[in-house]
Amino acid sequence: MPEYIPTIGLEIHVELKTETKMFCDSPNNPEEKNPNTNVCPVCLGHPGTLPTINKKAVEAVIKVGMALGGEINKFTKFDRKNYFYPDLPKGYQISQYDQPLVIGGSLNGVKLRRVHLEEDTGRLLHDPSGEGSLVDYNRAGVPLMELVTEPEIKSAEEAVSFAKELQLILRYLGVSTADMERGQMRVEVNISLGKWSKGNWKQGTKVEIKNLNSFSAVSGSIEYETKRQAEVMKTGKVKHETRGWDDVKHVTVSQRSKEEAHDYRYFPEPDLPPLETESLNPEALKISLPELPGDKRERFKKEYNLEGSKLESLIIDQDLAEFFEESVSEIKEFDSNSSHQTLFNYLTSDLVGLIKESGTSFKELKVKPEHLAHLSFLIDSGRIGSRQAKDVLRKMFETGADPEEIIKSENLENISDESELETVIKKIIEANPVAVGDYKKGKTASVQFLVGKAMAELRGRGNPEKLKEIFVRLLT
Repeated sequence: MPEYIPTIGLEIHVELKTETKMFCDSPNNPEEKNPNTNVCPVCLGHPGTLPTINKKAVEAVIKVGMALGGEINKFTKFDRKNYFYPDLPKGYQISQYDQPLVIGGSLNGVKLRRVHLEEDTGRLLHDPSGEGSLVDYNRAGVPLMELVTEPEIKSAEEAVSFAKELQLILRYLGVSTADMERGQMRVEVNISLGKWSKGNWKQGTKVEIKNLNSFSAVSGSIEYETKRQAEVMKTGKVKHETRGWDDVKHVTVSQRSKEEAHDYRYFPEPDLPPLETESLNPEALKISLPELPGDKRERFKKEYNLEGSKLESLIIDQDLAEFFEESVSEIKEFDSNSSHQTLFNYLTSDLVGLIKESGTSFKELKVKPEHLAHLSFLIDSGRIGSRQAKDVLRKMFETGADPEEIIKSENLENISDESELETVIKKIIEANPVAVGDYKKGKTASVQFLVGKAMAELRGRGNPEKLKEIFVRLLT
């Protein structure tokens, strides 16, 4: 048993995918490259302006709360969180303190404390020369969901697994793209070490690591901070502070002493009325929830006998999973006993490869699910081999044509007539006396060389197993 045991809690901030910002009608466009374009007097904090609650953002957080099994607060309100920083134009942030939208819930066995709604800050752009900093307020006022877990996580692996599953749920719900590289999902880790001493549990001092923008940063920061705190505790006491993650040196670095709730001087936002969530028809929102990743994972295991990396490749890509299901349903039109394994392989390797190669997406795909199912049937029934199948699929990708049409027009169907195959095989035997002699001397691997020659002569239109069978019969 390790001397020190980490206790980890996560605070995850997520930018919501709404048309406008949280309290004004400025566009919420993360793709905007020109600074200070999507701004107005409200999100810039001009005197005399009044905020208005974005209903879609509130509904998005309620959906997240329902998906995570949380309790939707029937009465909620917004509060002012007071602190001064250059990227906070009003000098305070509109957030939620004692009456958040969502209370409780769980994910991956980790209990949640709350999910609340607030506004994002602007973005500071620092001059590399050290001459100064500029502020871009395009992000200021963007709807920001904050999820807080209970401190129940015990390892970096658990933390990353939690964050990945949350990201999936957010994408399934359509409430956020949750792209960590673009800052749309940012993780903060609260970590302290504790140990048992003479039958009593002694908890160490909590340290917060802020603004982690990748899963590797989450994992690396926890691993490093666990070791750092353990070293400090051997001779002293861990300082209660906020730290950052250096992605180059792979270490945490001290930033400032940790604030407490009273430092922010929370008080109810006087410019916004309290909100009764019953007015938003939460039952209708619950009915609108899609099948969530956990449910889909269990169903795919049961219905398609998929697991491990194969299963996850479908769960993490909704478009891929939808195309797979539609294609599988079409297989029965060709053969009620056909397996979906061939279809899965050609979909997730060859077709996905063509999509990546061309830079397109499933939404632009010319290949129809029924055509991929047809191709799978043609392969399983032996009418075409793997070599022809790749050529046919590329033609399908380029033209959207049915595989049967391509096979006929390109003359790609396997030759199944045994007399025709024997004619080719005899020709190969006559042209390769050395390989034939080696086979007759006991070098059975030579038959594979002969099969390869026959396949080349047939332009891939032969069944390798059938060819081997005929070779062995004629050479014995």
